[in-house]
Amino acid sequence: MQFADSDQLLKTAIRERRLVAFILDERPRLAEPHDYGLIDGEPRLFFYQVGGESRSGRALGWRWAVLSKVSELRVLDEHFRGTRPAPSGRHVKWDQLFATVSAREDRSETT
Repeated sequence: MQFADSDQLLKTAIRERRLVAFILDERPRLAEPHDYGLIDGEPRLFFYQVGGESRSGRALGWRWAVLSKVSELRVLDEHFRGTRPAPSGRHVKWDQLFATVSAREDRSETT
């Protein structure tokens, strides 16, 4: 999958608050995409995993994904409610935030 394809899919999923499915570290993930942007010049996704598998054995919880390691990204029909408390109560400093479900700083692009 090309970066441009993933970029559009993630922006759509976040804007519409829809679940996504993808492969990360050779494991299937089902997730709520919350923030998508650049950190240290690299596209990243901050998501809440709601299903699938994980190397840690915990299939639920907050995760990071470097987009270059994500494959088979699909936007699902199922919606999620929106924001969740961040694990530390703080949010990350993004170089550039392309899309977020958070009302705190909604910089989602419309396409």
